[in-house]
Amino acid sequence: MDKKTVRRIIFFEGERPCQKRCDKTLIDEDLLKKVHAECKGYVQRVYEKLTEDHQIKIGYSTLTRLIQEMEISKSLKGQRRCHQVPDEPGVEMQHDTSPYKIKLADKFTNVICSGLYYRYSKMRYIRFYKSFNRFNMKCFMHEALTHFGYSAKRCIIDNTNLAVWYGTGADAVFVPEMESFAKHYGFKWRAHEKGHSNRKAGKERNFWTVETNFFPGRKFTNITDLNRQALDWAINRYGKRPLSKTSLIPADLFENERPYLEKLPPYIEKPFLTHEREIDQYGRITFKTNYYWVPGKQRFRVTVIEYATSIKIHKDRELLIEYDLPEEDIKYKIITPDGINTNPYEPTKERVHSDEEDTLLRKMSPEVGAYLDYIKSRESNVRNRHKFIREIYILSKKMALPLFIKTIERGLDYHVVCLGSLERIAIQLLKQDGCVSADEYEIKTETGDDFQKRETYLLGRFSSEVDLQTYHELQGKSDDDDDDDDDDERDDNA
Repeated sequence: MDKKTVRRIIFFEGERPCQKRCDKTLIDEDLLKKVHAECKGYVQRVYEKLTEDHQIKIGYSTLTRLIQEMEISKSLKGQRRCHQVPDEPGVEMQHDTSPYKIKLADKFTNVICSGLYYRYSKMRYIRFYKSFNRFNMKCFMHEALTHFGYSAKRCIIDNTNLAVWYGTGADAVFVPEMESFAKHYGFKWRAHEKGHSNRKAGKERNFWTVETNFFPGRKFTNITDLNRQALDWAINRYGKRPLSKTSLIPADLFENERPYLEKLPPYIEKPFLTHEREIDQYGRITFKTNYYWVPGKQRFRVTVIEYATSIKIHKDRELLIEYDLPEEDIKYKIITPDGINTNPYEPTKERVHSDEEDTLLRKMSPEVGAYLDYIKSRESNVRNRHKFIREIYILSKKMALPLFIKTIERGLDYHVVCLGSLERIAIQLLKQDGCVSADEYEIKTETGDDFQKRETYLLGRFSSEVDLQTYHELQGKSDDDDDDDDDDERDDNA
């Protein structure tokens, strides 16, 4: 006893003092449940209605204790003890999802983390999705299990409608599609009891590790970069790091667990979905906000087989073409195969303008510029002006500059808009000067066209022209010197 209690007993000559206690407040349980339901669980409002409407004098702390003891409010229930399931090798793995809002390329994006966790070895596999449905769940399980090559005998999940058809916990009935899927990998689904999320505490703890160890200090450009870093962290970093309590390494434990796990068959078909599409007038189909080109010239219905990262387009069980799916951020893009002309009616050569040739021709003389202005006017009636100007530029390279300028002057006087007529004018001018015969010019023209087909000419035809002004000046001086010598010789002979 306390010494104060002993002193009090001695003071009252061996008799304990009689302590008066107030009567214990009793509330009908049915009444309390009814008022609690009317107040939608708000205890403060329950207290007010009991004291005001039902004239029940009760302390607020006493009311909360009664609600807790009667287990009326879930939020006031005491923490129950958990049942521990032993860690047996090769028996159990766990799967769950968790939403996050992370920063991708300076923009916050909502993503869903899907994770698989081996209970005995503590190995894990995570991947992020913009949205998560039953098909994505099957693709994730296929990707994770084929990565490890083994699966446990059962997979613990919550009561998600992605796998559970109806019922909860032990009474859960799974979707036949998901049961058939799990059978190929050698495991069975099992849902934990409602409100008993600790049954997959290992997976729940994994999400906390992702929030505190993976996200901090890392930057992600897009969801592809996010998944790449997540895989490296889960397999190479966290999987090879000793655990805090046991100092065991998950990768080593997984090697010891291999003999007890179910080994996957050598070949398992990837999960897929089939879609029906109609080819539009441009030879494309629409799939997930993007446009994919289909080979052929007719419009018909095709079957699109969707995989996790690619699609295959079939017609009557014949594979037409296969595409890799772009990132989820890419929308309204026309996707075509590389190196294939997707439009058979498109011209083989692109229309090339004559701006470069026009500039070079105008630098030769004002007469050439005037002729080009006439070609571009409506009076000339030239259909393909760019092509004709390019042909004139090529003609200027076949003859000397003075001859070309004289030819263009005569062509402008007679309004000549035919390349053959310009060539004949040039030949006539040569005949008048007696420099070369017509046959020699035709041979020279015929043999001079071969260089235009060379690859080096096609690549360098628009390169900058060489400035030959200095050589023309030197040539002019030499001609003047020759004329002076001829005059001196005439004087001497005289």
